[in-house]
Amino acid sequence: MIRLILAIVAAISATISTAAFADPADIAATARSVVRVVLISEDGGEYELVGHGSGIAVGPNLILTNAHVVTPNREDPAIRIGIVPSQGKGGWFAEVQAFSPGNDLALLKLTEAGSLPVATLFTGPVSDGQDVFAVGYPGGVDLAQGFNVGDMVTPASPVKTRGTVSTGRSAKQFDTILHTAAIGAGNSGGPLLDTCGRVVGVNSFGTISDGSDSEFFFAVSMREITRFLLAAKVKAHATGTPCRSLAELDQAEAARLAGERARSDEQARKDEIAFDKAERQAQMEVISSRENGMALAGVAVLLAIISAGTAIFLAQKQRKRDVVLTSIAAGLLLIGAAIAWFTRPALGEIDARAREIVQKGQATQPAALTKPASGKLVCVIDNSRSRITVSDTTDVPLEWRADGCVNQRSQYGIGSSGWSRILVPGDEDTVTIASFDPATGSYRTERYPLGIDDMTKLRAARARIEAPGCGAGEAAAHKLGADQDQLRALLPSAPNERLVYNCGPAQ
Repeated sequence: MIRLILAIVAAISATISTAAFADPADIAATARSVVRVVLISEDGGEYELVGHGSGIAVGPNLILTNAHVVTPNREDPAIRIGIVPSQGKGGWFAEVQAFSPGNDLALLKLTEAGSLPVATLFTGPVSDGQDVFAVGYPGGVDLAQGFNVGDMVTPASPVKTRGTVSTGRSAKQFDTILHTAAIGAGNSGGPLLDTCGRVVGVNSFGTISDGSDSEFFFAVSMREITRFLLAAKVKAHATGTPCRSLAELDQAEAARLAGERARSDEQARKDEIAFDKAERQAQMEVISSRENGMALAGVAVLLAIISAGTAIFLAQKQRKRDVVLTSIAAGLLLIGAAIAWFTRPALGEIDARAREIVQKGQATQPAALTKPASGKLVCVIDNSRSRITVSDTTDVPLEWRADGCVNQRSQYGIGSSGWSRILVPGDEDTVTIASFDPATGSYRTERYPLGIDDMTKLRAARARIEAPGCGAGEAAAHKLGADQDQLRALLPSAPNERLVYNCGPAQ
């Protein structure tokens, strides 16, 4: 109990100390979805940069930005819109798909083949004083770096700034979020993120300052964004789950495991007491059985003596038939006495026989709840143990075999962290680790969004691993686990998303 209390106190302390801080990896993960939006005019084969802003991918080929960023294109269709991603070697052209100057939003669609990592929108409330991050391409930074037009159409990492939210002060024209995360010309259309890297707004404008006053900035709120995307018939990745850091989840998981261990220890103590009590009772039963056997043998011998005496008496009376019957009775009584004597528990057998009685009683109890899960299962999300950023949380059907075969087609490897399978897709810059613990029926997926260079290394390393088919045997499963441990070493220290499911038998 003391251990459980200490674990809970530690978890609460860690939550207080870590809840207010963002994991840089979360912001960096969403930064992959941020693009530079450039407007280019062409005159006789000469290209000129008309202006630029920022945007955020809400679909593989859809970019959300400010309406005022692409207004020059609306006024002069000859001005083309270019999309420059944060990573890679080139960009694409795009066209306006939806335009709403009333709330300063626009939706762009790539006009050529291309795919961008998609950001997640946070549809929950934004609280007063919470930390936020602005991500985009401020022109002042480009100018200070000496960027030319060629540099501005070349993929480059966006700039990230941090600030806090002040609620209750929206612009009159449309619903906005007031914050202090610094933005400049060029940030327009870029996202405002929470500490988990979810989009809470789209940066639009700021206050005017002569250098003697503080600057404040405004982002179009998610209320406006949601209505705009709904009207444009765009189904974006969205979640309303409050932001929880992995540090919080890890601390909560440690407290949960400590609680389970404390309860398990307490149950083991109770079981031990109950076993000792049952064993003592069984010993008394064995001792009683021994004494009853001895008493029965003694009574049988006494009756045999009486029967023998009676037979002698009857023989003197020449009653042959009665002599035979009493003699038989005497013989049977002696045999019964011998059986009762020799089948009674010996002194040295008392403990062993008592243990057999107790074990037989335990065998008739219900099966333990910790019986390994197998067969066809249904896995249901455990929100209290999950960090949800991108994925859907619908129930997951899972068919598990004791040899690590999943759904009759995928062989899991057994390694340092149990049964798992690492998925390195060729068409998405995100690595997923799926793992299953049959002892607890717990299924978990962890997602690692990576940059192009890191993803290239992972794909090359994965290509060198030969994944065995289902039922390849224990040695093959251990080899796959060892190979996957090498892949883990190439991943960041923590995932961006962790989904934990509780699995039970399918109906």
